[in-house]
Amino acid sequence: MAELGSKGVSAGKLASNMQKKLTRAQEKVLQKLGKADETKDEQFEQCVLNFNKQLTEGSRLQKDLRTYLASVKAMHEASKKLTECLQEVYEHEWPGREETNKIAENNDLLWTDFHQKLVDQALLTMDTYLGQFPDIKSRIAKRGRKLVDYDSARHHYEALQTAKKKDETKIAKPVSLLEKAAPQWCQGKLQAHLVAQTNLLRNQAEEELLKAQKVFEEMNIDLQEELPSLWNSRVGFYVNTFQSIAGLEENFHKEMSKLNQNLNDVLVNLEKQHGGNTFTVKAQPSDNAAAKGDSPSPPPDGSPVGTPEIKVNHEPEPAALDASGASVPKSPSQPADVAEVGGLEAAVKAEDAKETAAIDSASGVPATKEVALTATVNGALEGGATSERADLPPGFLFKVQAQHDYAATDSDELQLKAGDVVLVVPFENPEEQDEGWLMGIKESDWQQHKELEKCRGVFPENFTEKVQ
Repeated sequence: MAELGSKGVSAGKLASNMQKKLTRAQEKVLQKLGKADETKDEQFEQCVLNFNKQLTEGSRLQKDLRTYLASVKAMHEASKKLTECLQEVYEHEWPGREETNKIAENNDLLWTDFHQKLVDQALLTMDTYLGQFPDIKSRIAKRGRKLVDYDSARHHYEALQTAKKKDETKIAKPVSLLEKAAPQWCQGKLQAHLVAQTNLLRNQAEEELLKAQKVFEEMNIDLQEELPSLWNSRVGFYVNTFQSIAGLEENFHKEMSKLNQNLNDVLVNLEKQHGGNTFTVKAQPSDNAAAKGDSPSPPPDGSPVGTPEIKVNHEPEPAALDASGASVPKSPSQPADVAEVGGLEAAVKAEDAKETAAIDSASGVPATKEVALTATVNGALEGGATSERADLPPGFLFKVQAQHDYAATDSDELQLKAGDVVLVVPFENPEEQDEGWLMGIKESDWQQHKELEKCRGVFPENFTEKVQ
């Protein structure tokens, strides 16, 4: 029986809740359609907007604070591993090993204390601050439901009040079939019964209205007091939170600075004990070449920059004599004078440096004619008879290939990428040539445009390697 009673109560409560939901839904529809007026409170609505804004800002602050704490923990782990590495590499016979171990322990303790204080003084306070928002948010939603109930009860009561005149009309003139069919002496009793029933409904509607109004006003008054107070409390909370974080950071960095100074003193002492083994930090080569007029920066592979001395042999070799005493010219396979530039040897063919032997008929001794071979700094022999081809630019000397990228720093320089082939040509004015620089045109530009004047430019020789 008890179970049936309990189920009956539960079923009745469920039915009551369903009826309330239906009534509220009906009331909201009527309000949206404009067939029923809605109670408005602009001041309370502004408080709700402030509450939602405050909740959003607090949630974001909590999220960012958790991210900050995670970063502190990650920095703690990184610092711990770094000090452990220092302890491992610090050999036993080195001075200050005990101090180094002590510094590492204090470093770990300092990070741990900093993280824990942030949790206690910032994160937990943040959680407590946000802990009050869910309850207030639930009460705001409940207050909205009670407001709908109040409006619905008010409209129902007003509808009954409007129907009061119709009830009076029914008393004066019966309209129902029951009243018409009833005897004359009974119609008065029926009318009295209808009036009593109508009055009972009106009284019930009035009671429901007063009850709904009381519940709504109690909740409304409480929230009207709490929401502005909560909104104003945000200033003090933000001040206390960030003051705590700033103070903890200040103390942490002060203590960490002392530990770093102690570690620096230990390492300075170690350097004094082993001063002869000091490691020298060397500057890394720059990606950009030096300005023209200075020697260009060495390439990343460390190849030499300087240009070796150019050696040219001007002494003619004596012409060979045959059996009759006549001179015999040198064979094309015999090498002529050689010019060396940057370790690259340019063999001059014998036919390009052929000697003209004047034979003295009286003495039979050939008179040699001096051949002037003028060498340039780029390794080319200007005195040589270099045949010009149609597919090569005028004055072509040799080809080089870029071994490294070179970013041009002036309009008259070539932009090079590793692998580019450059056709080297002489300077129009040899006096304009700076040491370590060549004049040329990229092979791809020459094949495409065939314009030497527009496409040529200078580039550092040590970024390239001769290929032809």
